[in-house]
Amino acid sequence: MTSARNTAIAVAGKERVQIPPGARAAAEGLPFPLGATWIQDERAFNFALYSQHAESVALLLYAPDDLVNPVLVHFYDHLRNKSGRVWHCRIPLDAMKGAAYYAYRVDGPPPAGRFEWHAFDRDKVLLDPYARSVFFPPALDRLAAALPGSNAGKAPLGVIAGDRGRQHRQGPRPVRHEASAVIYELQVGGFTRHPSSGVRKEARGTYAGVIEKIPYLEDLGITVVELMPVFQFDPSDGNYWGYDPLNFFAPHNGYLVRRGHESQHDEFREMVEALHAADIEVVLDVVYNHTGEGDHTGPTYSYKGIDNSTYYLISERPDRPYANFSGTGNTLNCANPAVRKLIMDSVRHWAHEMGVDGFRFDLASIFTRGLDGSIDPTEVPLLSDMASDPGLAGLRLIAEPWDAGGAYQLGHAFPGITACQWNGRFRDDVRRFVRGDPGMVPLLMRRLYGSDDLFPDDLAHAYRPHQSVNYVAAHDGFTLYDLVAYNAKRNWANGHGNTDGPAENYSWNCGFEGDEGAPPEVLRLRKRQVKNFCCLLFLSNGTPMLRAGDEFMQTQGGNNNPYNQDNETAWLDWRRREANADVARFFRLMIAFRKGHPSLGRSRFWREDVRWYGVGARPDLAHDSHSLAFCVHGAALGDDDLYVMINVWWEDLDFHVQEGTAGEWRRVVDTGLDSPLDFLEPGSESGLPSLRYRVAARSVAILLRKRSP
Repeated sequence: MTSARNTAIAVAGKERVQIPPGARAAAEGLPFPLGATWIQDERAFNFALYSQHAESVALLLYAPDDLVNPVLVHFYDHLRNKSGRVWHCRIPLDAMKGAAYYAYRVDGPPPAGRFEWHAFDRDKVLLDPYARSVFFPPALDRLAAALPGSNAGKAPLGVIAGDRGRQHRQGPRPVRHEASAVIYELQVGGFTRHPSSGVRKEARGTYAGVIEKIPYLEDLGITVVELMPVFQFDPSDGNYWGYDPLNFFAPHNGYLVRRGHESQHDEFREMVEALHAADIEVVLDVVYNHTGEGDHTGPTYSYKGIDNSTYYLISERPDRPYANFSGTGNTLNCANPAVRKLIMDSVRHWAHEMGVDGFRFDLASIFTRGLDGSIDPTEVPLLSDMASDPGLAGLRLIAEPWDAGGAYQLGHAFPGITACQWNGRFRDDVRRFVRGDPGMVPLLMRRLYGSDDLFPDDLAHAYRPHQSVNYVAAHDGFTLYDLVAYNAKRNWANGHGNTDGPAENYSWNCGFEGDEGAPPEVLRLRKRQVKNFCCLLFLSNGTPMLRAGDEFMQTQGGNNNPYNQDNETAWLDWRRREANADVARFFRLMIAFRKGHPSLGRSRFWREDVRWYGVGARPDLAHDSHSLAFCVHGAALGDDDLYVMINVWWEDLDFHVQEGTAGEWRRVVDTGLDSPLDFLEPGSESGLPSLRYRVAARSVAILLRKRSP
């Protein structure tokens, strides 16, 4: 009997050579890991692609000098190159003919009902969802990917050696911030793109530009940066913010100084390492709910052509086949195990190989939707997967607990009970209170206390107040300054403005619309209102989040949705930092004040350590009330006592301090005074002549009583 090594066997009428087990991987490839993987011992690349419904798959390899005609096409044989639903092969480096890029062609059956609404197109060049770096040819054409016919030479390609080599950033992960956590939301490009940013010209709008601004972040007191999307997106689709990802593994190459693929991951890692060296955590705003392929009229770049009904939720309407719970045309099918694996592999990549400390999940309610689009109110499988993974358990996870399909699961309604959440109720209630709406005092008390109506700490739930991420302004909507300068939203599309009303912004322009010609008294009131917002944000129990530039009154001219404005409308104008130095100083001191008083941001609710008052001994909860006072006792945490008086009425009010003696209390903050008296620095606090304190109209005052030695 001859050796199996040399045995020829007949299979389906064809003569094939049986491959010994030890050589099978080298000859056929392996189904894991997905993507293009360098096999050092064999000097070869393993290529693996998931497609449940494909009937034929071809791997295309391209040389740098010809992006139309592949130098090698490998046609997969399902008897040798398919395991389950994964197509795989292994190509030796010396057989790749100098190829630098790769893609796929995939063909399969026509649509066959709602849950198998296929979109295979054998003419389309398709990007690997697991590509670690993406190359955009000079002739990139989004329309060619959306219309019938070939898009060869016009399609994004995977970089074969993308991120091959260096692993993980050096040094330990920084200590997680708790009571000292102050989140700063920024967009990498717009943070330093403006010439006034003060960074090197070549570094403007890049990861390197963020590094150059770290001293500023340290001086301000930031301990967590939340980066708006940094996943690779299509540079031709006009989405400046990056909320239409093309790939979940590659850092966006538009934020690079060195545009070579070998530096794509390194420059991001260098930024993370530099932030960690400054004791600043890095949280990524991630979009795992849709892609930049859009609806049925959008391009077929990747997921659609590889396995449409695996990656996307399909609707019941053939004329609009994609469910649109994201508001952008398509919705990822997060209930599908293959999609969940894709997301989990991406999370591990950014956490383990790129060194980030956490994630903010855009439109996270989509994670609770099943195959038919219905909501499961009991579980978020993806967050459960992360919580059960020891390597991910320590990450800071933040959910946006709603989606564009009508789901609103804020607080205990969101089934991911251990995650933090963007608290949209805090934003709206604080805006309405400061604006002067009636009936808001009871709601303000809830928000200051930590929103225990949303995050209850009863036996059944045991939420912590830090799970409420408190914010007044974020990338969605007005900047903090525009909130006090505009009643009407002014959105620009392709450079053209239109006014479409104030709906749900809860803004108030202080009596004059916009900046041009605004009277001095209006400008003074606007500064006072911004300081009032600052006080309420940093006095509240929970985790505070600040939008970049709000500390120096950044404006977008009333544009509340500049997602497509890669220009001075959306770039931070650092000249405003000098023009509004008094406001910037106030924010810096308020952040330091919060961090210096851990009783404000406790791991538990204030409970018996807070007393609520009004101008007198009892809080005024009437519908027409616009004032509140409270005292937080800090002894349980070895902290000072704080007495806060809030008057958002349009007339001055006399408050009577209800605890202690006048000699015990010292004034720290009074937003009714001009700088520098509005915030007295440590050691220069002003004593009170009596327990009667006049709080000016639309002002906040904070008193401090030193704890006994």
